[in-house]
Order: sequence, then structure tokens, then C-alpha cells
Amino acid sequence: MKPHGSVESFDAITLKRGFPSLANPSLHYLDNAATAQMPEVVLGALRQFELEARANVHEGVHRLGRAATAAYEEARRRVARFLNAFSVEEIVFTYGTTSSINLLAFSFGELLKPGDEILLSVLEHHSNLVPWQRLAERRGVVLRFLKMTADGRLDLGGLDSELTSRCRLVALTHCSNVTGALTDVARIVGAARMVGATIMLDGAQRAPHAPVDVRELGVDFYAFSGHKTYGPTGIGVLWGRSELLATMPPFMTGGQMIDQVTLAGASFRPPPRRFEAGTPPIAAAVGLGVALDFMQALDWRAIASHELRLTRRLLDGLAAIKGVRVLGPADTHDRSGVVSFTVEGFSAQQVCRHLDRHGVALRSGHHCAQPLLRAFGVDGAARASLASYSLDADVDALFAGLDDLIHQRDVHFPRRNGVRSSNCRSG
Repeated sequence: MKPHGSVESFDAITLKRGFPSLANPSLHYLDNAATAQMPEVVLGALRQFELEARANVHEGVHRLGRAATAAYEEARRRVARFLNAFSVEEIVFTYGTTSSINLLAFSFGELLKPGDEILLSVLEHHSNLVPWQRLAERRGVVLRFLKMTADGRLDLGGLDSELTSRCRLVALTHCSNVTGALTDVARIVGAARMVGATIMLDGAQRAPHAPVDVRELGVDFYAFSGHKTYGPTGIGVLWGRSELLATMPPFMTGGQMIDQVTLAGASFRPPPRRFEAGTPPIAAAVGLGVALDFMQALDWRAIASHELRLTRRLLDGLAAIKGVRVLGPADTHDRSGVVSFTVEGFSAQQVCRHLDRHGVALRSGHHCAQPLLRAFGVDGAARASLASYSLDADVDALFAGLDDLIHQRDVHFPRRNGVRSSNCRSG
């Protein structure tokens, strides 16, 4: 595979030009928390792999098979570098964050006993909730939950009472996909270590916003997805400390991960291959490796400043619109550019459909976080989410679309005696 290009300095407008899918100036893509776009360098790497190395991995001795294996394992090394992992063998390729957490819930979960506890929170994505609920049903483990503060952050005031000596795992979001709140990982890790608990972070919303240092974080497992980190869909990563992965049984069984098989039983390869049964998403892994190298070449200090400024503009602009409610912190302290909001008189779907007619792409619904939305007292919300290539023009288009929506509401459903006469449900 040929070396890919790099970005030496940050400029949002120039950076955006490297993303072919964003070439249309009338598209204002603000759905990055769901899926980020892919740069040309990743698209080129995918095409090059399919033309020059399309084959299965590990067992083939022919030229294409060797090339595919080399590209796949090089992708693993690139992921390890992005995470500052202790070793390449700690990188398990999955099909996304959901796949990673399900793997962990089954394999690590097999080591748990009835009465063992897992600490979660009300902020979790369903992917970091339902797998543990299923484990609790199977193994008799007990789930405990951290609550949220009024502004949508983890309420760590209850940490000491919820984190007991029976806790075996703390599994929390690194960054909420609804409120954008960042978790105080250092405090969580310190408390968890006091009771001997293992720590897993759902990094799906944090990993897209700069390389991650798992050594500095001090956690034991980390999960994220390729399609949110400028890579292909259908690829994800579970990083785990090698000594923990070595104790875990396989999640799925079949080809690629076996050592010896007889009619009476089987033995399995060591990690990471123990957890990669069947033909893996080879091309997607290659694309992810290139995407993460692309990310590492960016100036993240400058990007963080850029995203913070846009987040501040977004929060201030929404706060100035009567009838708009932001679900999450109103400040930018320990907060990402994920901003969920409701508009009085309209469902989230109505808001997003109207904005789509203005070329603004948002996400609507419960964002796979129904307990969190219920805690806010709503059924759904519109969500805008920023990326490194987001521009002021994208935020301006959002405001223009909302202004038009509010104008239509006020024209067709004017207030009478201070009460809105619309019968539309709030979203």
C-alpha cells in the first residue's frame, strides 16, 4: 500500500475541501455525531486496497493474501498508535462501538458471578445499557446507576454510594451523545481503583475529536467506531489491557480464531484473534487505519479552539431563540460540540425535516438514549453536532432555518392571551 497524504496545519475551509461528499456548498452537514464524512485520502486507500490486495487474511499464501494480511495488520498498528496502546495485540477489530460493547458484555461478563455489580449511568447510549441488562438477566449481576445533574452531566455526587466493594466493572460514556458532556475520567478511575473495579469507556463521541491516550486515561477497556472517526462504516475497535483480554473467553466462534479443533472440542488463539471470528471487515479496517493517521496529522489544539468557538456560537444562538430549549450544559466547560434541543410547538422530526429543506442535516429522535431523554422530560430532540470541518456558514444556515420555522409558527399559530394556539406536540 502506498503512503497516504497528511495535513500539516489546520484550516477548516481548506480541510473541508478534502472531503468530496461535502463539496456541495448548499449542504450544511451537522450530523457528525451519527456519522462523519470520509476524506479523499481514506476513499483512495479503500479503492487501492480493493484493486491491489482484495483477498482474505491470515491463511492465504498467495500474493494477494499476503498483501491483504499485511494491510490488515498495519491497520491494527495504526489504531494502536492512535490510542497509545501498550501493544498491538490489545487492538480487537469489531463492527462498531455496539459490537465492541456486546463483545465485552458477553466475554468479560462470563467471568462475573451472581451479585457482582456493574456501575452505569442514565447518560448511556442504549449500546452501553442493553447489553449489560441482558448480562444481568443471564448471570444475575446487579446494575447500579449514576444520575445526571440538571444540566445533563454525570452526577458524581453519588459516586461513593453507588460504587461498592461488589462492583466489578464501571462502564460509562466518555462523552454523551445527547448533552455533549465530557466525563471526569480521572475521578471515575480513582474511585474505581479504590474498590478494585475494572473501567470501560464508550468513546464513540470522544474519539472523533482528537487522538486518545488510554495510558493517560488509566482505563482498562475503550470502544469506538470507525464511521465517527472519518473512516468507513462497519468497523470498530475494542481496546483492552492484554492481561484482561487473555482471561476472557471468545464472543463468537468459527474460522480465523481457532487453534485446534476436534470433534470433541476446540481451543482458541490468543487475543486479538480470539475475538475476530470469521472474515473480518478487512477493507474497512484498512480505511480506519488511514483515517486515524489522517486525524493524527491534524493540529488538534487549533481544531479544539475552532470547535469550541462554534459550540459557543451554537449555544448562544439557540438560547436567543424563544421557545428553544437546549438539553445539556449551557457553557462550554468539559463539553463537546454535540448540542441537542427542542423547539416549542414542533416535534424533533418536524424541526429536522424543515431544516433539511434549508440544506441543514441534523439528527432527530431519542438518539438511542431513551432513559436520558425521559430524565429531561421529552420524547425526542433535534441534535446538531460539529466536526473539524464544520464552518460558521453551517451554523448560520441552522439559525436561518430555525428563524424561518419560528416565523411560520408565529404566522400560522399566533399567541392568544399569551398562549400558543397550535396543537402541535412539543418535541
